[in-house]
This record gives sequence, structure tokens and C-alpha cells, in this order.
Amino acid sequence: MSEMDDRFAGVSSRSTKHNPRLDEELEHEIQGMLKAEHATRSEEFREVEPVAEGEPDLTANPSGTLVGGVPVGMTEEAVVARAELARWLVRADFPADGPGLVEAALDHRAPDAIVEELQRLPEGETYERIGDVARALGYPTET
Repeated sequence: MSEMDDRFAGVSSRSTKHNPRLDEELEHEIQGMLKAEHATRSEEFREVEPVAEGEPDLTANPSGTLVGGVPVGMTEEAVVARAELARWLVRADFPADGPGLVEAALDHRAPDAIVEELQRLPEGETYERIGDVARALGYPTET
């Protein structure tokens, strides 16, 4: 090995991704998070906002019930059924009649259960929104 190789070998074994000053700055930035066990950003817009007081909690309960509650006049099963219908029918699909909604559901690759449910729609009616479809299928709707 030449002298030049020794000199560079020593430097490369000590080098890191950052210089020592930057390493200290980065360590200082994360000290609050390490000690407080939560984010300590000075820019509030980067923080996730908590749910406002009085607002429903939109998270699902692991036991399967709807935490935010059920609208007056509806059952939990009706809420889930309407949500599942709305999952496979988008606003662009309305207004439409029963066969048109069945075709739209097939285009969106909806499961067979959803297609069969839409095939139960009475003929000759036009539906403006998902609530109309839920009422026509006999699901209770909010009052």
C-alpha cells in the first residue's frame, strides 16, 4: 500500500453520511420525540388533527358495531347494506333505472350478491341517488 492509500483508508473508515455538526442537529431535533414519545414539530399544519368535540368518531369498533352510531330510523344492517351498494355505484351511474344500475355494477365488477340485490329493483322507475335505491329495496332510511 502506498502512503496515499493509507491516508484515504483511514478517512473512509471514519466517514459517515453526515458531518458531526449535522449529526448533532439531527439528534437534537429528535430528542423531544424520544423523551415525550410523541411528535414535537413546530409547524402545526404537519400534525394530525384530533376529532373535534361533538363530532362522531368514524373509526370502526373491532366488535363490528358502528362507533359513530346509526342514523335515526335506520338499523345497523341497513347502514352497512347501503354503504356496500354505494361502494359499487358511483355518482356518475345516476340517474338510472334498475337494469342500468345492474349494468353499472357489473362494469364496476361488483360481487354477485350486490348484482342480485340490484336485480330486485322494481322495473320502470328511475333512481336519482343511492338513498332512492335503498328505499326501493326495502331498507329503512334516516328520518
